[in-house]
Amino acid sequence: MHDLKDLRKNLEIFKKKFKDRNFNFDLKKFSEVDKKNRELINKKELLEQEKKILSKSKEKNNFEKSKKITDKINKILLEQKKTQNLLNEIIFNLPNIAEGSVPIGKDENSNKLVKKNGILKNFNFKVRSHVEIGNKDNNIDFDTSIKLSGSRFVVLKDKLALLERSLINFMLDIHTQNFNYTEISPPLIVNEDVMFGTGQLPKFEEDQFEIQIENNEDRKFLIPTAEVVLTNLVRKSNLNLKDLPLRFVASTPCFRKEAGSYGKDTKGMMRQHQFYKVELVSIVEPKDRFDELERMLNCAEEILKKLDIPYQVVLLSSGDMGFSAEKTYDIEAWIPSEKKYREISSCSSCGSFQSRRMGAKYKSTKGTEFVSTLNGSGLAVGRLMIALLENNQNEDGSINIPNILKKYMNNLDKI
Repeated sequence: MHDLKDLRKNLEIFKKKFKDRNFNFDLKKFSEVDKKNRELINKKELLEQEKKILSKSKEKNNFEKSKKITDKINKILLEQKKTQNLLNEIIFNLPNIAEGSVPIGKDENSNKLVKKNGILKNFNFKVRSHVEIGNKDNNIDFDTSIKLSGSRFVVLKDKLALLERSLINFMLDIHTQNFNYTEISPPLIVNEDVMFGTGQLPKFEEDQFEIQIENNEDRKFLIPTAEVVLTNLVRKSNLNLKDLPLRFVASTPCFRKEAGSYGKDTKGMMRQHQFYKVELVSIVEPKDRFDELERMLNCAEEILKKLDIPYQVVLLSSGDMGFSAEKTYDIEAWIPSEKKYREISSCSSCGSFQSRRMGAKYKSTKGTEFVSTLNGSGLAVGRLMIALLENNQNEDGSINIPNILKKYMNNLDKI
């Protein structure tokens, strides 16, 4: 969320910045609603002052005069509430603005390749997709998951269920032991304020799974990513400078309707309604946020390096970034069956965009300021499984287990 005073002072600059984000900012509408809202607030305050002066006067008929003023104030309050809601609707749907090093462009075609790592394997046999690999022993079972839940779900069995659990434990160990993230086991159900804090609401409501708990009138949602709960650990707080940075990691199921992805990745585990992800979140001083972004990117990359999976890193363009991000790196793993790199992690700096929505501050040397928040996948488990299975397959259909993963896999060499 943006500072309203800053927005008012720099309307033309913000309009251009929003255009870079493929967002059409209706400057005229904003100005009109904002002006009306301020006028109503000013009218209310003047009437309240008049009422206060009247209360100190000893004139006759003061009660009737005061009652009339109160009626006027109440009418203004009703109108101002409607106007404030209109203003909030505009402000809450404004995306973050791109940081200076972000390439300007409409979509992924303007993304910038940063680096590549690893050597692509030359297979001397027909490469199988992860779906074909899973069909061998029916350990990636889509037919049963359709009976249970419908499309975009999966049932993993036996050694592949073990592989999923092993990858989660491996990643958590790396992030906690090597990179000093604090592991968190968070709730999977959160309230509306929490979803607003990280930017899922109100703009992306259609992609969320909302649930009803008994007769509770409060809105509840299944988390689309652990970013939501980990970032909101500091909501409505005033942190001490000495406590920063804070770094959290969690492995959770994630739940998404994938409302805008009809027809995309309909086969396999690439795009699911429910999937596991290891998530990284950092809370830092604003001046440190871009150094922290590079650090977070390195932490996520390290997983792929240790598993010897080829990947590339791209810096997303202004039009391809997520709503809350000011700068984003995507890590894309090589998928042999598709002969292309596919996203396996996004690491983003959000600046103070989320902290303003959450009311998350810290005591700086200058006074009280909003913290900066960052988030990244470290990594998406299903997509990591796809990359591992396909890059480590043998002609007989077996899968080589990377050395570093064997202790998590009961010391198996192959599955």
